[in-house]
Amino acid sequence: MRGLVKIMSTVDIETPVLIVGGSLVGMSTALLLAHHGVPALMVEHHRGTAIHPRAALINQRTMEIFRTVGVEQIVMQKSGEQFDQDGAVMSVETLAGKEIAYFIPNLNENVRDVSPTVRVFITQSLLEPLLKSRAQELGAQLRFSTEMISFDQDADGVTAQIRDRDSGKISTVRARYMVAADGSRSRIRERLGIGMRGRGVFSNSATIYFRANVAPLLRGRNLSIIMVVNPTLRGFFRIEKPYQSGFLAVNTLGSLERPDTDVTKDLTEERSRELVHAALGTKDVPVTIEDVMPWQSTADVAERFQQDRVFLAGDAAHVMPPYGGFGGNTGIADAHNLAWKLALVVLGKAGSDLLSTYDPERRPVAAFTVEQAYTRYVTRSAQYLGTSGMQQAENDLNIELGYRYHSRAVIPESGDDNGEHENPRESHGRPGRRAPHLFLERVGEKISTLDLFGRNFVLLAGSERHAWHDSAIAAAKEVGVAIDVHLIQASAFADAYGISASGAVLVRPDGFVAWRAKSVEGASATTLIHALQAILRV
Repeated sequence: MRGLVKIMSTVDIETPVLIVGGSLVGMSTALLLAHHGVPALMVEHHRGTAIHPRAALINQRTMEIFRTVGVEQIVMQKSGEQFDQDGAVMSVETLAGKEIAYFIPNLNENVRDVSPTVRVFITQSLLEPLLKSRAQELGAQLRFSTEMISFDQDADGVTAQIRDRDSGKISTVRARYMVAADGSRSRIRERLGIGMRGRGVFSNSATIYFRANVAPLLRGRNLSIIMVVNPTLRGFFRIEKPYQSGFLAVNTLGSLERPDTDVTKDLTEERSRELVHAALGTKDVPVTIEDVMPWQSTADVAERFQQDRVFLAGDAAHVMPPYGGFGGNTGIADAHNLAWKLALVVLGKAGSDLLSTYDPERRPVAAFTVEQAYTRYVTRSAQYLGTSGMQQAENDLNIELGYRYHSRAVIPESGDDNGEHENPRESHGRPGRRAPHLFLERVGEKISTLDLFGRNFVLLAGSERHAWHDSAIAAAKEVGVAIDVHLIQASAFADAYGISASGAVLVRPDGFVAWRAKSVEGASATTLIHALQAILRV
């Protein structure tokens, strides 16, 4: 993308939000905006969804988001068709040889109590079409084989030129806002002059897609991720059912102390086969190489996630090694955070200043997660990089569900610290945290508290029902934003949310607590009006 170009005066397409990039994060952004009633336009350079069967670990938070938009069950079904569930994350010298360590013996061990969802694996080539179908069903406009060739922004919006790669036709798009989900080499980020900060590139890595009968080598073990550490290479396997295909991601070669970090150099088909055999630990298994995809191991975060009316999301905003499976999940969380804010602003329900809370909420979370991925990369596969200045590894659950938001879209309580994360079991409904999961019964149906969130603001109140209920109805009318009110009689509710039986909690559309009153004292429409106005920046 060159510098500023003259934009045609005629506008061919008008859209509230233009999303550039239609991979996992861009597609999720389009889906989430459509869920909130905003039919965004997404343009994607490629002619369709992902063709490489990159296996994605979908963590509980992402599954909760998928649950909100109605795709959790189909993702679960397709995941079960591709991969064994609840496998281990471990390391070996070779698949046929010595086991080194089990980092996670069972993917969902000791996490089922905190969410109605579970962690799963599904290939990106299977997941993206599911998201595409749901996004289109909800009204999103998706254009593949379409590239953005230029853009400019002014005080009122973004004007961009897009080109259909098949016909060559150039159209001018006018949008109020634009989301850059165009990947780690984001041309939009470069065009805006936004730099990246972090560890930089520490390996020219490669993913080798292959076919081979590896079932005998698994020896009945249920293994989700198999890291390989031996004198020939360091990397990891992911094997699909029925154990006849998978991929080997290779990060470094040769000496463990002074490795060759350019895996892609002279990586022929025969050399790729040699590496797969070295990781399998036997040459007796015939291996067919199907594809090789080069990529860079990097741990960086953009200096800022917003510039005026343009927002960075996913790999355009942060890049991390795939150790921990945090990358795609972090990008989807970006989309989830941004979508409800864009929707309320576009629909005239919130002031534009609400959008300025995206960067202070998501960038610290991304920076923390990037460093956690780097820590796992170093300790599990690249000890030669050393541990100086490296974060201590935190529990995966704290990274997935325990991150915290600090911004003007959260009304903090006195005495609260500015920590970045915590055990989600200890959040107790404090502002800035993900609202806790608790199973409830509604009209004979078992639901989660999380099933109450996802579209509007939600007020959860205990047994002192009338004061909070009436106040919320009056506040919603005054501010002009929808509030769903749920009166919960379950005794465990007050404990889970850190309030008395007469208290209340205001939850944002993204399921994060915005404000809390521990008791009925001070319950009034005025109290809630002031809280909503502060959050919505109106």
